[in-house]
Amino acid sequence: MLDIEHLDLHQQRLMRVVGMMRTHGAKRVLDLGCGTGGLLQHLLRDRQFETLVGVEQNGELLAQAKLRLSPYVEPGSGRLALICGSYAENHPGLKDFDAAAMLETIEHVPPEGLSKVERAVFSGLRPRLLVITTPNQEYNPLYGMAPGEFRDPDHKFEWGRSRFRDWCVGVARRNGYSVRFSGVGEAHPDLGHPSQLAEFHHTDPG
Repeated sequence: MLDIEHLDLHQQRLMRVVGMMRTHGAKRVLDLGCGTGGLLQHLLRDRQFETLVGVEQNGELLAQAKLRLSPYVEPGSGRLALICGSYAENHPGLKDFDAAAMLETIEHVPPEGLSKVERAVFSGLRPRLLVITTPNQEYNPLYGMAPGEFRDPDHKFEWGRSRFRDWCVGVARRNGYSVRFSGVGEAHPDLGHPSQLAEFHHTDPG
């Protein structure tokens, strides 16, 4: 079976997002759907990032993240917190962070649950910068995939570029954000990038 989410693309995503957050001047960062802690590991290596919080509802993945990240955290520093929970639920203590990331995670949410995610993240948490990546369904044929086949069996949907843009533009408009789009990985002239990226900026950070 082809490992579509291969290391090169995964690392490109991580480094792209770290660079965006560094440029943004972020010091307090949320990783929503942090998985085993790949992004957090990169952020911990940079002293610019003073407070890091990972939210993950899969306890097994969170345990792996804790083990993975422990060498990078000074005991008692309070620099890193890992929370077992869903980013679709309310987390009042995590409101107004400088930046947040949702990397290859929204496609694991049933479509009927996306409005709940919007309320919790965009209306509730309201990070100044939010970066979302998700697979580009149009690119899948280049991986030899059949029509309708998903890159991961746990994916509930995979969007093409137009559908992703429509959702992001609507979310941004309803919640006081601007959004711009790009991609990660080698681009095809007609099919785009393998991974789509949306960069949301709060239009009134207060």
